[in-house]
Amino acid sequence: MQNILVIGFDTRNIVCSAHRAGYNVCSIDAFRDLDLQECAFASAFLECRTAKELHELDVSKIKAQIAAFGREFDAIVPGSGLEMLDYNSFSCTVLASCQDNIRKASNKKYLSKRLEALGISHPNCYSPDEMDAIGYPVMVKPVFGGGGILNRIARSKHELLSILEDLSGMDRCRLGPEFSEETVVIQDFLEGIPSSVSLLSTRNEALSVAVNEQLIGIPWLSRLPFAYCGNITPFRTGQPEEMEALAEELVIEFKLLGSNGVDFLVTETGPVVLEINPRFQGSLDTVEKAMNINLFEAHAGCFRGELPPKPEANCFAARGIIYSDRELFIDRKLMDVILSEKGADIPPQGTNIEPDWPLTSLFSCTSTREEAILSLERGAKRIETFIECKTSSGKV
Repeated sequence: MQNILVIGFDTRNIVCSAHRAGYNVCSIDAFRDLDLQECAFASAFLECRTAKELHELDVSKIKAQIAAFGREFDAIVPGSGLEMLDYNSFSCTVLASCQDNIRKASNKKYLSKRLEALGISHPNCYSPDEMDAIGYPVMVKPVFGGGGILNRIARSKHELLSILEDLSGMDRCRLGPEFSEETVVIQDFLEGIPSSVSLLSTRNEALSVAVNEQLIGIPWLSRLPFAYCGNITPFRTGQPEEMEALAEELVIEFKLLGSNGVDFLVTETGPVVLEINPRFQGSLDTVEKAMNINLFEAHAGCFRGELPPKPEANCFAARGIIYSDRELFIDRKLMDVILSEKGADIPPQGTNIEPDWPLTSLFSCTSTREEAILSLERGAKRIETFIECKTSSGKV
């Protein structure tokens, strides 16, 4: 196996991992970041910007883009947003779990019922017709999908009804084909530290590779209160063995293969399972840097029934995703400032960045968590200062 096609909403981290592992990689994604283009043999633009567009994606258009590469691919690897695309009509191998298992693991309502049956701690879920039974505060989020951009807290029935009305007005551009009780989930809102376990799994066994701290709604990275803003690997928690055991139990329970992740909230009473991500996760970069492992190669090995030895952390690796708080045009000067930070997800010159859209990612690898966070914050501040100066001069 040598020629790989990675297809998803944002594929940069998967493409670059596969490239480092020695594969010839092509990509179809919605960003075509500069560093993705440097690692990919060729890339094409996925003309989808919303959940609705992803849901309505015409497979024939994807096939036409694949044909335009002029290469025979040994395998397709789905990334975020396209893990549930119907790949049955594709001729090559798909390095992913089966569609039914992916759908079940991704569905937060179905997951809640399975966790209840398994006796695993999780936030209680409600449906909109259970208004009188709801205990506030609650979190409202899409049933499918991650990123936290649409997540909202309701602290009363009045707030909940207002949020549901707002989401109903966004259905045409965000949630999918139509708004209904099936498109949102209402969960108890719990206090704790967001975290995740990154795993590798074959048909018979699972291996927890790393426990990660999640950066959620960090004010100097995003103005969105629950946006996914990156990771720090490893997460030094007093409950790593329990989290790893629960995560391994779940990926085996859902019969998931390859690289998968389980999101947790570390509370005062113990870890609480939030979600399963049956695909490569946003933590890929920090896991590879901290644990000295190539996750793409390990992912491919899982489909041969192979798991690597359990790795050990050699540093604290951090990724911070900067979201733009305004509409931006990436000119040469702004791109040079972003490039000087030596991060990733570099938007090409000439790109228009929408408000509350990812701008770029910063990285740090240090001996302590505190140093890693400080390095990210300083880099974000330098970029913010440059953008503010451009704004005040009327050049943004």
